[in-house]
Amino acid sequence: MSDCHHCHTSRRQFLGNIGGGFAGLALAQLFTRDAAALVNHHLPTVRRIIQLFMTGGASPMDTFDYKPALEKLHGQMLGPKEKPEGFTAPAGAMMKSPFEFRQYGQSGRWVSSVFPEQAQLVDEMAFLMAMTTKTNVHGPGTYMMNSGFLLPGFPCMGAWISYALGNIADNLPTFVVLPDAKGLPYNQRGCFSAGFLPAMHQGTVINAAAVQPVPDLFAEALPGFSEHDAEGLALLDTINRVHASQHPGDSRLDARIASYELAAKMQLSAPEAFDVMQEPPYLRTAYGLDQTVTEDFGRRCLLARRLIERGVRFVQVWSGPQGATGNWDNHANIQTELPPMAASIDRPIATLLRDLKARGLDEDTLVVWTTEFGRTPFAQGSLGRDHNGGSFVTWLWGAGIKPGVAHGQSDDWGYQAEDGRTYCYDLHATILHLLGIDHERLTVRKDGIDRRLTDVHGEVIRRILA
Repeated sequence: MSDCHHCHTSRRQFLGNIGGGFAGLALAQLFTRDAAALVNHHLPTVRRIIQLFMTGGASPMDTFDYKPALEKLHGQMLGPKEKPEGFTAPAGAMMKSPFEFRQYGQSGRWVSSVFPEQAQLVDEMAFLMAMTTKTNVHGPGTYMMNSGFLLPGFPCMGAWISYALGNIADNLPTFVVLPDAKGLPYNQRGCFSAGFLPAMHQGTVINAAAVQPVPDLFAEALPGFSEHDAEGLALLDTINRVHASQHPGDSRLDARIASYELAAKMQLSAPEAFDVMQEPPYLRTAYGLDQTVTEDFGRRCLLARRLIERGVRFVQVWSGPQGATGNWDNHANIQTELPPMAASIDRPIATLLRDLKARGLDEDTLVVWTTEFGRTPFAQGSLGRDHNGGSFVTWLWGAGIKPGVAHGQSDDWGYQAEDGRTYCYDLHATILHLLGIDHERLTVRKDGIDRRLTDVHGEVIRRILA
């Protein structure tokens, strides 16, 4: 009898907890969403972002940073005598670029022959010509360019933006990652991590080349599934929510519940959003979907445009997987390894920018092109280039950007940033500024420290702002 009374008491308590816990959790989610909408510290210029990340270290002196001095010094042994940390081999002889450079546009921007399509748009871009980093190693360098730290465990920029601003549309993810069909970048999914932020802010990885870009979005019909089973699932959902309200420090269950709720909404929105074949044939051709070399990256650029057009706030498009081949890590032969990588992205990127502008999306969309570091001006072996964190190039395009300008300069060899040295902290501070966020005020208390994307560094790069 006492056992039965205990059961009834627990049931009454349970039902009471359901109401209070569920309502409290729902209110907390509403307050969180409202608070996120008020994060803006000033009027934003940018509402959504597409980031194009070149995995492996795109060579600046063979793409956007013309160095005529290398032609005069070609073949001379002027590099460091001892192998610097992070280099994979001792420095070889100075090596000129094997590619022809020409000046383009009214800005007179020098661009290599490997980028004939992007070269036509340089007057719309703002270049950071003296980007630098703290490492010559891919993993730490990729972490740094994404999270501001050399080590794992910190939120990436996309997660910070999701945390600060929330979603634009509630039927698609806030932060989407489109990796290369050949594989994930260095650090795998660590590049898209929410770190110590709630797990719901991590990147949603989409396999654009798959028949089903979102695996298991539609559940298979279960034989014998009945109304009673549905009631059981509803009860389980309620218990999960009560558990989440009792463990506010663990965001994993909240993230799982939110992902299931989003998946239910995406069953209606995702099939249409991910179907690039709905685009007219001429546009699919312009993105390069009819050519083997451009099909993968072009498809993902087109998908990125479709996603931001439908309310995704941050889309990251990766070129190249981790590893020694099929990316921008051109150790063996810059003459043979760089051109196919450049050809795979050049036409799709140029079409993406033109397409965004034609649709008026450039008025509130920012596009960022970058990599984790550059390459050496001296050869590795006879024809390759080694890792170099000393200097590399980033460009920005779109809302809030002053077109046709450049900030910073590397030395005569392109080995080290010389004037206007710019770190990831400055790039991140500038991007947050365009989103209406003061990077010094976007903080989260973690282990007694007010953590932020820009750590204790960062200055907004005013030179490139409209």
